Amino acid sequence: MRAWTASRSVTVRSVGRWRARRATHRIHDPPGAATMKMIPEMLLRRSRSSAMSRPRRPIVRATVAAAAVAVAAVGAGIPAGAQSGGATVQAVAAFYPLAWVLEQVGGTRVAVTNLTPAGAEPHDLELTPKQRDAIDDADLVVVMGSGFQPALEEAAATRRAGTLALLARLPITGAGQKVADEHEDDKKHKDEKKHKDEKKHKDEKKHKDEAAHAEEGLDPHVWLDPTLMQAIVDETTAALVKADPSGQATYNANATALKARLRALDGRFRTGLANCPRTLIVTSHDAFGYLAAAYGLQQEGVAGLSPDEEPNPKRLAALTDLVQKKGVTTIFTEELVSPRIARTLAREAGGLKTATLNPLEGLTPREVARGDDYERVMDRNLATLRTALGCR
Repeated sequence: MRAWTASRSVTVRSVGRWRARRATHRIHDPPGAATMKMIPEMLLRRSRSSAMSRPRRPIVRATVAAAAVAVAAVGAGIPAGAQSGGATVQAVAAFYPLAWVLEQVGGTRVAVTNLTPAGAEPHDLELTPKQRDAIDDADLVVVMGSGFQPALEEAAATRRAGTLALLARLPITGAGQKVADEHEDDKKHKDEKKHKDEKKHKDEKKHKDEAAHAEEGLDPHVWLDPTLMQAIVDETTAALVKADPSGQATYNANATALKARLRALDGRFRTGLANCPRTLIVTSHDAFGYLAAAYGLQQEGVAGLSPDEEPNPKRLAALTDLVQKKGVTTIFTEELVSPRIARTLAREAGGLKTATLNPLEGLTPREVARGDDYERVMDRNLATLRTALGCR
């Protein structure tokens, strides 16, 4: 047993803007560990210096021109003509996976508007006046809930009817969620050290405002588990039937076909990940908890539930030690989040590989252009996992 170990303590913050507390690690250094203690500081210095002249993440804000809104509709997988006035139901989806389900179940009866443009990171959605009007005028608005997209959820909450907040309605039994935080003092100390003067005061006010918006924050990445995705199909179908009773037969038939495809996808994952010599996946942020729980994997995110979070030195040191102990060969990056910290971690941990594991929070314009959708991206994720984990 190695003397230097790290114990993980993770949490779900009770916040409306929904940023989960970062995982913190207590590291007990043996004599001679000075070199390893330098690694996290080195990581942060390199990543911060590289970020001085450019934004932290390549995010496309939802406050975009009308042309970008048109791209958002394509990014939702909406068929040609779905935005026309011929549809019976006008539906608004918060981001890609929800829009995809609406399109698959609704068919030609439902015109779907995806409020998060292709290439955008949905946590950062900011509504334009036109998008607010679309929310007000829609027959159905589908959001994830739990503060995943605060601005959108607040706007949807003002509607008297026709809003489906999915997370509270799904059969979540603990897998993929976070447990209560036992290290508030450590988090407070880290924030005080990082933020000085007026920046510190600004962050403290922001945290208080966020905490006032929600009673609990859950891991929202349920769509990465094909079984939970079937539950999303059921809830979406029921909401469409309520909005358009005359379309019940169509919606039920489409839902049945879609759930059969999702069961087949689940089967491919179960078979493909059944015999893997490695089971630990290290990802850019904690997006894959439900997927990991469903298929016998262990997830460690460089950041927490929100990709906005940056790891502290303890977290980076613990991850560096962990990947070396477990024989990890690959650090996973994402399409919509800057890979710089993950790549630096891979390099400092011994020249590990990096590969893209897509959390499917949205499609990039390139993915839209080549006709990718939820099923294709999930199959690509499976192939990536099998290679990285050495599955047979």
